[in-house]
Amino acid sequence: MRLTHASGELFYINLLTLGFAADVAATANKRFKVLGEGGYVLGVLLRLARLERRAFPHRLDAAAELDQRRCLFLAFNNSRFTGGKMMIAPKAATDDGLLEYVRWGPIGRLGLLRNLPTLFDGTHIQHPLAFRAAAREVEFKLDGPVNVMVDGEVFELDCRKIEVLPGALDVFA
Repeated sequence: MRLTHASGELFYINLLTLGFAADVAATANKRFKVLGEGGYVLGVLLRLARLERRAFPHRLDAAAELDQRRCLFLAFNNSRFTGGKMMIAPKAATDDGLLEYVRWGPIGRLGLLRNLPTLFDGTHIQHPLAFRAAAREVEFKLDGPVNVMVDGEVFELDCRKIEVLPGALDVFA
């Protein structure tokens, strides 16, 4: 997939996320990286304490209106798993030429803590605040740069568009 942002392009294979997961990764990398997985847990706790549910104005496949609702996170996946353990996009297929879009609405702290295990088995998409869809393209109308986690790496980018590039990568087994 190709992310077009204000400064250029970035290509990725698996996952791009905005919101809570990207903010946790940014915090863990800046403050707790030396602690490894424990640092990630500390990042979750710190970001949970100052939980932000923001709008990331976007539209899927040239929809007429922008989605400007606040949310916990947005994820744009090519495969089901991220980090080897979390099933953020349980309906994603690597060979369908589509990205799997997952949006989790503005859930509160207690709701997030109660539902955190569901991110590991994919049942979070059954939550009333969750939504998923398959798409070929996503257009963003952000106010400026935000934390973006791309295949585990964190960047601060002003996202403009994500496009699926079917067949752009040859994989040999």
